[in-house]
Amino acid sequence: MFTDRDLKKLILPLIVEQFLAMAIGMADTIMVSSVGEAAVSGVSLVDSINFLLIMLFSSFATGGAVIAAQYLGKGERWNANIVAKQLEIFSLLASIVIGAIAIILRDFALTSIFGEIEPDVMENARTYFFISALSYPFLGVYNAGAALFRAMGDSKTSMYISILMNAVNVGGNAIGIYALNYGVAGAATATLISRVLGAVIITILLLNPDRAIHIDQIRKFEIKPKVLRQIFRIGIPNGLENSIFQIGKILTMSVISGLGTASITANAVAGNLAGIQIIPGSAIGMALLTVVGQAVGAKDFEEAKRLTKKLLKFTYLATWIMTAVLFALYPFITQAYSLSAETSQILFTLFLIHTISAVVIWPLSFVLPNSLRAASDANFTMTVSLISMWVFRIACSYLFIYVFHMGVEGMWFAMIIDWICRAALFFWRFKSGKWQTKSFV
Repeated sequence: MFTDRDLKKLILPLIVEQFLAMAIGMADTIMVSSVGEAAVSGVSLVDSINFLLIMLFSSFATGGAVIAAQYLGKGERWNANIVAKQLEIFSLLASIVIGAIAIILRDFALTSIFGEIEPDVMENARTYFFISALSYPFLGVYNAGAALFRAMGDSKTSMYISILMNAVNVGGNAIGIYALNYGVAGAATATLISRVLGAVIITILLLNPDRAIHIDQIRKFEIKPKVLRQIFRIGIPNGLENSIFQIGKILTMSVISGLGTASITANAVAGNLAGIQIIPGSAIGMALLTVVGQAVGAKDFEEAKRLTKKLLKFTYLATWIMTAVLFALYPFITQAYSLSAETSQILFTLFLIHTISAVVIWPLSFVLPNSLRAASDANFTMTVSLISMWVFRIACSYLFIYVFHMGVEGMWFAMIIDWICRAALFFWRFKSGKWQTKSFV
């Protein structure tokens, strides 16, 4: 169903888009670092909550994209269009509700999750959280639209939109932070404007009836429970998996917040570097949702297995290449953050822990399960992820930090134990072939 040329056309724009998505977060962090480490810490604390909600939006978008891809593989474009419209409607309504709740409970959430943190860090976090919450509806709409474009094998469109969004964000950062001296408020406002722009453009493009998947009769608001149930059967397990995964990270962040500004900042920067390292793999994982989803819709499971194995090999190769590039550029990248000596020392240790593990374990832990999700086997991936998260990542983080006093490094060692568990179980599930009986269309 997908030739090497088709895979290249799908994956390369996704890699570029993932680089650009990471660039938005890094641009905020690097440019905000000129305001001080308290600003960086405030942004990183809020981003741990933002990522939770972004994961939630993306999870439901993934559910809709998988169902739409399966319908395309089955040759039922009209059903794929119905799924697209329901996904966009639900994404908009849900993100409005979540954004309103986040604004109302902003102070309660920050104090409950992170407890007693330094006053200047808290003030920056409050400002950044408020403006971020205003962007949630636009982010929800954009994520749904981008997922639909990927479902039809068109990743170039979302890449071009992402380029525009990044340009607006970086330019807005420069104006808000350097010219107007608005600090974190300037960075957050630039991100808000870029997300508004992305949501508007991708929605307009999806109205084109010539596309394999499009939205028609946009003025006719209607809810189709049967279609939403199809989306939810993948989106809810995936959403729970990703959300609770992020909740676990927030819980461990609450532990790190008591270790001081150096540990908070080092953890934030290490997270950015780790994100860069796995960008190609993340893009390939997104491509798996499309190619395996369409193969499953056509009931061609041998093709689904062939594509999974091929793309896993690409993932390992790409991860090794990115690791080599990051090691070569590491001194230049870290200089951009203007870190103290203590923070720099912690950062290198965290980076080394992630690097060694990413080239061996990460693809099986986070790319392979996308093949299972594309085949509608989302309940299994959710169950494994939740158990592994609570038993290994969270429990071991508290054990390593509070009992063995390993500092922030303890949380990263706990993360690797979690990865090993996931990798073993996902590999077993794929080899068993049980995922081949789960398709909903």
